[in-house]
Amino acid sequence: MAQHSTRAAAALARLPEIDPAIAALALWCSYRDSETPTSTRGETILIGPEFVLLPLSEQTGLIAHHVMHVALRHSARRAAAQERYGARFRAGEFDLACDALVNETLLQGGHALPRPAVRAADLVDMLPPKDRPQNVLADWDCDRLYVAMRLQAPTPGSSEDGAFERYARQQGFSPDLEGSEADDGKPEVWSGRVEQAMAAGQRAGSGIGAVLTRFGDLPKATVPWEIRLRRMLNKALAEAPRLSHSRPDRAWLARDSHARETGGAQPVFEPGRAREGQRPRVVIGLDTSSSISSLTLDLFAAEAVSILRRTGAEAHLLRFDTEVHAQVRLSKPDQIHSLSLRQGGGTDFEPVFAQALALDPSLIVMLTDLDAPTPQGVSARVIWAVPSEPPFAPGFGEVLVMDGTG
Repeated sequence: MAQHSTRAAAALARLPEIDPAIAALALWCSYRDSETPTSTRGETILIGPEFVLLPLSEQTGLIAHHVMHVALRHSARRAAAQERYGARFRAGEFDLACDALVNETLLQGGHALPRPAVRAADLVDMLPPKDRPQNVLADWDCDRLYVAMRLQAPTPGSSEDGAFERYARQQGFSPDLEGSEADDGKPEVWSGRVEQAMAAGQRAGSGIGAVLTRFGDLPKATVPWEIRLRRMLNKALAEAPRLSHSRPDRAWLARDSHARETGGAQPVFEPGRAREGQRPRVVIGLDTSSSISSLTLDLFAAEAVSILRRTGAEAHLLRFDTEVHAQVRLSKPDQIHSLSLRQGGGTDFEPVFAQALALDPSLIVMLTDLDAPTPQGVSARVIWAVPSEPPFAPGFGEVLVMDGTG
């Protein structure tokens, strides 16, 4: 690949000696000298004037840092997250998650980085103990770390900074990702390159390939659960045309008219199609004893209400645990939070399904962790929206895992 940066030449030449994995990935990146601070833009690394003031070891570490940003498609993934979360998205926190994972990887691989450097280990230590991954580099990616951080953010309207904002400020963190297209069509390409590079590093016995047996932040071609929900709702709520013998099919009318004009045989009558007059109805059951996060719930509400508006369906929200304790007609996203929330307790699906079926719904959506036996004999169409892969498959309906990462 063409390399036009003179500032990066020495660091790039040193990479194969200390980290064969990153050296292999560096061949797929472009380099340009820039008058702005060193940053990553898509597959191009812009080398700023401050770069040459660093010792060669830190220059190499900083180049490796940005090569990892390119290889892991962080610019494109940030753009995709922006589209996904909309006004709720916090670009600075997403960049912090990306930088922290990259730095943790490089430090474990023996690289030198300009200090102070943000680290994933520090961010994970600020999460509640129950939410901490056993091995953040093996188990988590930047999207999952970002969601975990957002769930600990101060309540909207609070004047206080969150713990992660304070940490970023103390470490002198400055975002180094620039804009890119959300869909660059290359997740499989870069995933293959990263896996091959890591294998080369393991064989060489040095660098990140030698210390990482599994890496969670690989680029993946995934479909966010909101898109899958959209497809499910559209499919379930599409108005299915029915045959109407009170009106002929248009094609039959044309053939009949032609037969009359030409004296030919009259075609056999074909009924036309009429749309159902009844407005589709959706019942959404919210299990208040489940572990669905507020961020996931916000995304679900926004997506569901958008679909309902486009299809003209009406929706009813049922909050339940062992009984149904609230019902509301849903017309805007914030209504999913508008009722007082009873938390804790067990789950019983029998009462909520009885009340849902009494509304004669076109579709039932259950937001739950499926931590209870499912009822028998339910003939309605059902989507089970769950926060993580359930321990067992329900006896009916479709399962949608809303894991926050897609």
